[in-house]
Amino acid sequence: MTTTPLKRGLAPMHPGALLREDVLPALDRPVSDIAKLLKVSRQTLHAILREEAPVTPAMALRLGKLCGNGPDLWVNLQARYDLARLATELEDELATIPTLNAA
Repeated sequence: MTTTPLKRGLAPMHPGALLREDVLPALDRPVSDIAKLLKVSRQTLHAILREEAPVTPAMALRLGKLCGNGPDLWVNLQARYDLARLATELEDELATIPTLNAA
């Protein structure tokens, strides 16, 4: 049985970390060139790389096209990151919500 990173205790990474650490070095191009290819501003791309901005569905489409891996990877990374962050943030509140079972 496969477990998710949340259940294994691993924090999901922000997609900007994958871009910064793995993708951009492999592409061997300056961030400004990548931003131009993506048709976004350098500031927009830098905010993602600094993990200050999310990868939106539009950006996921752009990254997926540029990298040839489609948008799903980028959308899923962002969703997992957001869920993990919010699960921690809302932990106490969620503990007070009952789980209902269908009759």
